[in-house]
Amino acid sequence: MGGVSNDLVQFGLAPIDRASASEARRMMALSLLDWVSVGVAGSREPVSQILRDLAVESGGAAQASVIGCPQTLPAAAAALVNGTVSHALDYDDTHFAHIGHPSVAVLPAAIAMAETTGASGAHMLDAALIGVEASIRVGRWLGRTHYETGFHQTATAGAFGACVAAGRLAGLTAAQMSHALGLCATRASGLKSQFGTMGKPYHAGLAAQTGVEVVRAAKAGFTSTPEGIDGPQGFGPTHAGEDNRQAFDGLGVTWDILTISHKFHACCHGTHAMLEALAGLNCPADEVAELQLWTHPRWLSVCNIPHPATGLEVKFSYAHLAAMALSGVNTAALDSFSDAIAQDPDLIRLAARVHVSADDNLPETAALVELTSTTGALFTRDHNLNAPMSLAQRQAKIVAKSRALLGAQSDQVFNAIRAGPDLPVLTGLLRAA
Repeated sequence: MGGVSNDLVQFGLAPIDRASASEARRMMALSLLDWVSVGVAGSREPVSQILRDLAVESGGAAQASVIGCPQTLPAAAAALVNGTVSHALDYDDTHFAHIGHPSVAVLPAAIAMAETTGASGAHMLDAALIGVEASIRVGRWLGRTHYETGFHQTATAGAFGACVAAGRLAGLTAAQMSHALGLCATRASGLKSQFGTMGKPYHAGLAAQTGVEVVRAAKAGFTSTPEGIDGPQGFGPTHAGEDNRQAFDGLGVTWDILTISHKFHACCHGTHAMLEALAGLNCPADEVAELQLWTHPRWLSVCNIPHPATGLEVKFSYAHLAAMALSGVNTAALDSFSDAIAQDPDLIRLAARVHVSADDNLPETAALVELTSTTGALFTRDHNLNAPMSLAQRQAKIVAKSRALLGAQSDQVFNAIRAGPDLPVLTGLLRAA
């Protein structure tokens, strides 16, 4: 068995160290609240309706819940739909070192497998924590080169996390988990060229579906190569992986999930440092002569669409988002990202005065803005998304976000999660969305 596979197998099946994982488990519960909220809010998006309708049309065994669907569907289909639906708004959590969205790939697989096996909500949350942590570590192991080559870690590393979570809930043996991971290595996929289209949220669904399907196959006796992840022709070497073995240091003792980042603007996370920096400026939009933005170069291929034509493309446009923020448009509101706002002539004119530059000296989580007013005044601010935030502060912000998205239903979701979570109540709320 390859080194990476062995690490993931042992981590995936070992008991959780409750002492070291206490805060990590709380973070996972907050990400569950965030995931449910953005999933329910995104359940009527076109991509959500298309995929849910296709899944219902295909039918099959009544095993797991689907967001916005009163009937239950096969576990793999539920994972596919729920992963896609919960990423439809691109409003879910991110991990910058992992370079992906962990929860949308892992939680749909964990919930589907928990429902299929009859696992408790507490066991589901533990498995999700293990899966999210595994996906972050695999993302770090694959490294920047994998991402810059054109692969999307939500889909690639996320699939391995979904596999580990589902395998834990399915009660796989070590040998079966190894086979599942080997199968996952030959199925995980997702390309950054899909960004700005329905293909991007589909990545999360594909990762979750892969995790469920390979685990069910391995449980049934399906075998694979033990070198599927890091062997000579394994996933890492063939997908521009950097083989950053230090990514697995402290696995099971220290928790990378504690550096997860939640979104408080309904757009690409790479733009959030800029938006937070702009929030501190005091200059009316009609007095902006020029805005210079410096960001880490990795974001220029992700969220720098110069002339967005749709509301979805606006979410990936530094210039247009800056114009919105300077004009007082609420970037936390879902309805701010319409096709009409992409065509707004005032915003287009202001966006033309925004200049975006790369700065290797900035962290990937930071941005620097310099605004010159028509009077010649100069305003400069920066922001780093890694600025410390306590779990209590994070909870308050996520609860507020959830209430903004779900209204009164948010309290029901929050109470169901605090109760263990209470999986039957939680999945009932998902079906009723």
